[in-house]
Amino acid sequence: MPPKRTSTSEAPAMTQAAIKKLVAHSVSASLEALAINMANTDNTTRPREAPIARQCSYKEFMSCQPINFKGTEGAVRLIRWFDRTKSVFSHSNYTEDCKVKFATGTLTEEALSWWNSFAQPIGIEEAYKITRVEFKKLLIKKYCSRTEVQKMEDEFYHLTMKGNDLKTYVRRFQELATLCPTMVLDSEKIMEVFIGGLP
Repeated sequence: MPPKRTSTSEAPAMTQAAIKKLVAHSVSASLEALAINMANTDNTTRPREAPIARQCSYKEFMSCQPINFKGTEGAVRLIRWFDRTKSVFSHSNYTEDCKVKFATGTLTEEALSWWNSFAQPIGIEEAYKITRVEFKKLLIKKYCSRTEVQKMEDEFYHLTMKGNDLKTYVRRFQELATLCPTMVLDSEKIMEVFIGGLP
């Protein structure tokens, strides 16, 4: 007969923080694996070859019908503009060095004036060298008022899934994560916030 365990000192008890960290890590790994799997398979579940990033022309980019951003439409339109340009880039598999350059080609009116005033002091070629992430941060800082950002951060902090509507929760979570980048500085934190909003 095997000896009976009478002491809990053999294995340390897990704290709530340790459990949350373990769950967050597990969910993060699962979501990453799911995203990779979805990216690498089509509707017939046949694996696809990884696309090779390519240098494309501005004409090709414009033929994909990206939307314009004027700078007067507010945060929701800015999110849609981010999403649409990202979609065009991912479908066409553009190289990183042309993304900011092409995206600025869809800026019009006030937004175009803002970009020109940003680029002029450092030169247009240097301005095009900023990363897409830096570009997004500049646009958020410029076109989302502090009051609007605080309101969104508050919504993000209190965001919870309503009923069983996971799709709506995920969509809004992604929108708020885009517009409130300082609230989710790393993948562990973003998973913690995401899990926190689930029932």
